[in-house]
Amino acid sequence: MGAPQAQRQRRPTGGLVTARFVNRNGELVPVRVAVDAMGGDHAPEEIVAGAILAQQDGLGRMILVGDQARIRPLVAQHRGEDLEIVHASEAVPMDANPSQAVRGSDETSLGKAIALVRDGKADAVVSAGNSGAFLAIALIRLRTIAGIARPAIAVVFPAKYGPVVLLDAGANVDCRPEWMGQFALMGAAYAKAVLAIPDPKVGLISVGEERVKGNAQAIEAALCLDRLPLNFVGNIEGKDVFFNVADVCVTDGFVGNVMLKLAEGAASLISDIVVSGIKSGGPLALVGALLVRPALRKVRARLNYDSYGGAPLLGLRGNCIVAHGRANRQAIRSAIRAAVTEVRENVVGRIGDLVGSLDLREASREA
Repeated sequence: MGAPQAQRQRRPTGGLVTARFVNRNGELVPVRVAVDAMGGDHAPEEIVAGAILAQQDGLGRMILVGDQARIRPLVAQHRGEDLEIVHASEAVPMDANPSQAVRGSDETSLGKAIALVRDGKADAVVSAGNSGAFLAIALIRLRTIAGIARPAIAVVFPAKYGPVVLLDAGANVDCRPEWMGQFALMGAAYAKAVLAIPDPKVGLISVGEERVKGNAQAIEAALCLDRLPLNFVGNIEGKDVFFNVADVCVTDGFVGNVMLKLAEGAASLISDIVVSGIKSGGPLALVGALLVRPALRKVRARLNYDSYGGAPLLGLRGNCIVAHGRANRQAIRSAIRAAVTEVRENVVGRIGDLVGSLDLREASREA
């Protein structure tokens, strides 16, 4: 499948710009995003507010899924218009076991939101709720793309010369080497479609650049990646991620999630150190801070996860965005924007086309 043509059109009445795309039937239609209104630390207040901001920005039609008795007053408070509400009487707890969440998911906001995508009533789903439950329910209800064994969470990191993609960021803590080859293919397809990198460089995160370094999993994964039609640059170290040595950084979900949390903590620490230094530096430091405030704002915006919003769950037959559990309304709006981009750039179709043209099992055996 080729990438769908997409454009933003104004309503005849001069209203909001609405994101549209060409669907499988060749029809130009608005992007529909199912939002799990009850998932996240600040649900439903911040989730509803973020969805309304997204719709006001023209990012498509929002479908809020959750307890309508709690959602309707929030929609009225923020003067949301044309938002559809799908009632769900239950929510998946943030600490729920994924297997338990799957068994009781039919009446939950997360389960119903994913079902909307499965049934063709929404084009993407966004949730800031239990990520393990999100993965488990989506895996069963949407299934993986043919040729993909396991989905992966792809995180976009800010780097020196532009964003890079890291995957897996937590979906598979135990990982087979051949799965990492599939992650590389999905990450390359995403980098081409969303980040507009024509020939993304793919690197395998290890403890050294030399091929002989790393555990058995990393060494075997490198052999798998060598056999694939990718711009594979070999092993990279953790420090290389932020200097664009590779555009797609591949690892297992255990290491990837540790790197993600470490980066979040480091960014927060740096921000705290700068603020503390300014406050304790006296009048001259405050004057200097005023002079560099515009530059500091740019740095903060570049490092703030609110700007990125959410991480795509790649490899499924549907567009899924995992938002941060602490996501506020700005982060939810950004997550919805990421979902709309996935739909408009046909990321699922592009991954399917790329994987379908290869015999991954043969590549794995040759490695």
